[in-house]
Amino acid sequence: MLWFLVWTVLILGTLVGAFLLGRDLWRKGLALTRELGRAAEALGVLAERMAELADAADAIPAARPQLLDDPGEHRATVDRLREERVERASARAERRQSTYARWRAYSR
Repeated sequence: MLWFLVWTVLILGTLVGAFLLGRDLWRKGLALTRELGRAAEALGVLAERMAELADAADAIPAARPQLLDDPGEHRATVDRLREERVERASARAERRQSTYARWRAYSR
């Protein structure tokens, strides 16, 4: 008799747990379908907005690179930057030599 009561309680508990789990899954499934519907609507609005923006972007003339309009001007700029780089390197070398000379003077 005791085993019959134990198994009855176990089976009823399992059925109640399965019912509660199934109900929770059903509610979550319904909520998921509602959210998927909202996401589809938002995606439709987004697609319309992207089409509007694409049309507006097509109306704007294409930008051209301004740096390379005149190759001679670009070459002059590059040469000037190279000269400045060489000058900075020679200034660093002079500072380095003077620093080494001071260190040698203190170490003697």
